[in-house]
Amino acid sequence: MAETIAIASDHAAFDLKAMLVAWLREEGHEVLDLGSDSSASVDYPDYGYRIAEAIAAGEAGKGIALCGSGIGISIAVNRHPAARCALVNEVLSARLSREHNDANVIALGARLIGIEQARACITAFLSTAFGGDRHARRVDKLTHPRFHKEPA
Repeated sequence: MAETIAIASDHAAFDLKAMLVAWLREEGHEVLDLGSDSSASVDYPDYGYRIAEAIAAGEAGKGIALCGSGIGISIAVNRHPAARCALVNEVLSARLSREHNDANVIALGARLIGIEQARACITAFLSTAFGGDRHARRVDKLTHPRFHKEPA
């Protein structure tokens, strides 16, 4: 079985989340559905924070954050130091978010992306390994800002 994937959405992305949860489970992934549970209006930061906390607690290895544009929920996820969330709309960005940035959460905008493109982005995100090498130094600066040094 693949690693556990946390997923959460606000009301605007509830339908997309439901389709993605079903698809991920069909693909053999363990899914931690953190809500929302309907299309009734909710606040996206609450759901972004839930994903970040699940990642930080080790309840999930990766996350998928969804809201209308993907912007607000990605900002919320990135407030937590354990989370590196990338907002993507196409496959190359999804792949590079893992390869170069070791992103552990992907954000998608339900009003901007269809189900097929969302699946393609998630597939690229989940199947791409972190590249390490020069990228590790840069990710360390994101994770541990005390190591940051100004360029000479």
